[in-house]
Amino acid sequence: MLGLLFRLLPFWVREPLFIVVGSVFGVRIMYLALQERAWPAAGIGVVFLVFTAVRVHTVVRALRARRDARPAALPDGAAPKASVQPQPPVQPQPQPQLPAGQRLAPAAREKEPNAWLQAFAAVAVFAAIGAVMWLGPQLLPSDEVGTPQAASCSREEGEALPGAYGRTPGAVTGDELCEALNRSDLSQLLGTPTEIATVASGSNNTALLTDGKVAQPEAQVQFDTYTVNVSVTYNKLSIAQYVNLMKFGNSTDVGKLSVLGRPAVLSSDHTMEFEIDLGTGGSGGPVGQGPPARTLSVALDGKDRGGYCEITVWSKSGALPEDSALLGIAETILPAIPERTVWRSEG
Repeated sequence: MLGLLFRLLPFWVREPLFIVVGSVFGVRIMYLALQERAWPAAGIGVVFLVFTAVRVHTVVRALRARRDARPAALPDGAAPKASVQPQPPVQPQPQPQLPAGQRLAPAAREKEPNAWLQAFAAVAVFAAIGAVMWLGPQLLPSDEVGTPQAASCSREEGEALPGAYGRTPGAVTGDELCEALNRSDLSQLLGTPTEIATVASGSNNTALLTDGKVAQPEAQVQFDTYTVNVSVTYNKLSIAQYVNLMKFGNSTDVGKLSVLGRPAVLSSDHTMEFEIDLGTGGSGGPVGQGPPARTLSVALDGKDRGGYCEITVWSKSGALPEDSALLGIAETILPAIPERTVWRSEG
């Protein structure tokens, strides 16, 4: 279709367009090929440049032909020589009589198109099209269709909070945790600044084996590389007691530290992995060992009077970020979680 369009264009429009397109693409392809040492691409660039050279030669020949077709200028007073051949006598033909004072106007010569003007117009049109294509993405709004957008925290309107949240002063909800976690700089803290969140959610859970008496809100944000989970457990377990319990578990790389003046502990463990079979109605496969995860547990107050916030990061590939990433996330999350100052019986 494009080739047919070019063939329909006048010669002095078509050929300059071929020259501009061929030279621009040829030089650009050759430049990229030499930078990346891609010799097949360099061959394509040479083809474009040879094609452009052929079109330039064609235009030069056409210009010379137009110049040679013009009659040569004669000296002043000289008349062009012509061979005289005897002609038979011609009978005079009656000429139409014109009114006195009126002469017969000479036939108007057909004006030839200006080749240079056509070539300039063709190049100008091509330059305008190129400028629109070049500047178009900058002039279009940033939220154009097709641009991926970061996931926002999903909410369930009208969902009633479990009774444990009413009995726990200052308890945050899953939605509040999700808003605090789903920050624009979270991927930068994880060391993957170009990624955007694909899933973000919060839930108002209660701790297991507590008969729904201990509030445990949770939030999770997922990227292409890492998944970050944050939970807050409002029980009476201190970080010191938590570290003692780790001795009887499978936690490794345990290290105690302080975060914003609160006792904390870093540990590693494996996630659980299981399959749910929805196609045949079966119960799915057995629970297995998933990829490793790194967890930072921080007390809810500086005196470690019970309750803790856990930040866990893992990836499907098994890769883990630096511990500084978890510390950075904790420093952004903890200000959104009120310190534990008032106690009531949570059971």
